[in-house]
Amino acid sequence: MIDIHCHILPEVDDGSPDMTHSLAMAQRAASEGIKKIIATPHHRDGRYNTPQQLVLKKVDELNKRLQEENIPVTILPGQEIHIFGEMADELEAKELLTLSEGSQYVLVEFPSSHVPRYAEQLMFDIQLKGYMPIIAHPERNQEIIENPDVLYSLIKRGAYSQVTALSVAGGFGKKIQKFSLSLIENNLTHFVASDAHNTKTRPFKMDKAIDVVEKKFDTDMVYQLMENSELLVEGQTAYKEAPRKIKKKKILGLF
Repeated sequence: MIDIHCHILPEVDDGSPDMTHSLAMAQRAASEGIKKIIATPHHRDGRYNTPQQLVLKKVDELNKRLQEENIPVTILPGQEIHIFGEMADELEAKELLTLSEGSQYVLVEFPSSHVPRYAEQLMFDIQLKGYMPIIAHPERNQEIIENPDVLYSLIKRGAYSQVTALSVAGGFGKKIQKFSLSLIENNLTHFVASDAHNTKTRPFKMDKAIDVVEKKFDTDMVYQLMENSELLVEGQTAYKEAPRKIKKKKILGLF
């Protein structure tokens, strides 16, 4: 498996506090069958800035330690970039990191409470520059929860999205789990990733999430979600089927 969203780099954000924790996270990831992890520290979120040179340096240091400890996991560079108005221009200027560095995918984080009004135009502008935006954890965005048509419109216009494994596994509660599965069912999300910050309160749970998806849907859905992460790392186009709107009665049943 490949995990495209993880806060495993030490001492850069609210993820791993030190190298010891990073190694413990990698060991846990390996035990779940994860072979590659894209490190995506928070960037420009008001609390943390992790410029690409710092990310590349930390990735190199962690990979060296993983080899020394014989932990069979490879770390790839990336950023979880908090949405801002000049994002498309900074991507074009190579001032921001794409996922896995060589791909055209960029991980975009919205505020947890809402979706900025300029988001749809910005997601379109990012695509015009030749990049593919992936909206991080939409299942935990309050506006999207209350009005999934907001996400539908973004996906309809070409964006991808990624749900958190812990959400799918029920770690954020039954309501978030149900909503996450509804997003998968209606082709409104395309990747499952850990967004792991540690091994206890924000663990990987990728294996558990895959079990839930397989039981709820089938092995084909599991394969598609896992294959998309591999296609991303290879710089190829991820699978995407036509999105469907979530019916209002299903929304009312969630909360």
